[in-house]
Amino acid sequence: MDGEYYKTKESVKEYIKLAKGYDGAELIEKLKKILPLNSTLLEIGSGPGSDWKILSTSYKTIGSDNSNEFLNYLTAKNPNGEFLNLDAVTLKTDKKFDGVYSNKVMHHLKDGELIKSIKRQHEILNADGIICHSFWKGDGSEVFKGLFVNYHNEENLIEFFEGAFEILLLENYKEFDDADSILLIAKKK
Repeated sequence: MDGEYYKTKESVKEYIKLAKGYDGAELIEKLKKILPLNSTLLEIGSGPGSDWKILSTSYKTIGSDNSNEFLNYLTAKNPNGEFLNLDAVTLKTDKKFDGVYSNKVMHHLKDGELIKSIKRQHEILNADGIICHSFWKGDGSEVFKGLFVNYHNEENLIEFFEGAFEILLLENYKEFDDADSILLIAKKK
C-alpha cells in the first residue's frame, strides 16, 4: 500500500478524530447472518479499532494493521486483544481463519495487489471460509491525503473475486451519500 498517511502519530490522531462516530456495525450485522458466532476472524486494517471491538463481541477476532502507530494505539486501548502487523497484500501469517473482514481497506490496493490479496485470503481461510469487505463505489482511482484510493463497482468486484469465492452478497449502501459504498460477502470455493 502506498502512502505514509497512517504511519505518523499526527496522521493517526487526525484519522481517529475523523473516524469518530463511524463504524461497520451495520456491515457486521450482515456478516453475523452468514459467519457463525465464535468463529475465528482476521480483521485487515483495524485502524482505531472501532470495528475490532464490535467484531470481538461475536467472534474470536485478531486485528491487524501495517501501521506501527495504529498497532501501538490498539494494544494500548485493548491490552487483552491480539493484533498482528500485516500488509493487506501479503498477509504473512501462519494462522488460519474462518473469516476475513475489512472495512474500507482493500480500496487502497492497486488491481494487481488486490488480486494477490484475494489469493492470499483464500489460502489463510479454512474450508468454507467467509470474507466480508467494503469498498468505496465509483470508477478510476485518485490519491487522497497521500493515499491511493481505487474505486470499485459491482462488475469489477465480481471479476476479481468470482474465481476463488462464491459471492453471497453484493450490495450498495450509504456511508456519506446514497450508494457510495459496496459490501461484498463471499464464501471460499
